[in-house]
Parts: sequence; structure tokens; C-alpha cells
Amino acid sequence: MTDTRLEAERLIAAPAADIFALLCDPHGHVAIDSSGMLQDAEGEPVRASGDSFVVHMDREALNDYPEMGRYDVTVTIRDYEPDRLISWTVLGRIRPQIGHVYGYRLEPDEESGRTRVTSFYDWSTIAPEWRDSGIFPVLTEGALRGTLGILDRTVRRGYPRG
Repeated sequence: MTDTRLEAERLIAAPAADIFALLCDPHGHVAIDSSGMLQDAEGEPVRASGDSFVVHMDREALNDYPEMGRYDVTVTIRDYEPDRLISWTVLGRIRPQIGHVYGYRLEPDEESGRTRVTSFYDWSTIAPEWRDSGIFPVLTEGALRGTLGILDRTVRRGYPRG
């Protein structure tokens, strides 16, 4: 970790393919969000770098900028390696675009059926205006850990359910 990147990891008793499927599903992002900002999503599961979907947000959940109210962002997939890596940028209504990156790295253990999942949040390449604003990181390492806990519980319960 650096002063412009947070990471948290957790060993999850599920195959990497099941975890990756949840992370490719727009509604999966909403299901595991620990911040409370992600309210709903629209779009098909992603299948490649460049794919995107819309997330309906509510900034009041963090109470840092509640005046932003409800708004939409577009999640655009940056890195896509099935069962190994997925990352994305978030494009919203504010300009210049921020340029932070979120993602997950998966390290499957074929013998045990478990997967080491690392959640990361990187703001090393954000626009200078945002770097100078002093608001980063928006999320904490605790939020990343919380999301990993929810991911663990959600995938063990069989997400997505048919």
C-alpha cells in the first residue's frame, strides 16, 4: 500500500469463478457494497475491458457531501482477466473526471477450492484538481474490508440465485 492506494485481502471459501461472476454483475456490486452509496444498477454482466454499466448512487450514505443527493455513475471496466482480475473507473457528472480505480485481484487455490481476494482502491492517477482537494481517499481500508466480508457471505449463500 502507498499513500495513494489502499488494499485489503480475505481468504474466501469459494471458487474464483463464483466470486468473479458476482464481480462482473452490476447488481453484484450493489449487493456487496459496504458504504451504502450504491443503491441499484442497470446493465448486463461485463465480459471484457471497455464494457460498462450504470450505478445509481446516494452520497447521503457517507454524509460527506449529502448535497450531491442521488446521482448516476458509469462504471467502465479497465482490466478484465477471467477469475483473476477485474478493475474499473467511475465516470460521473463532475468535471474533470476523477480517474480513481477500484478492483479485485483473485488468487485461486485449486486444491482447497478457496480464493484469496484482494480489494484495491487506487487514486494515484487522479486529476490534479482532485489530488489537491484533500478529499482522498473517499473510502477507508475498513470499508474495503467490510465489502470483502459481505462478498464472502454473499457468494457463500449462492449469489446469484437462479
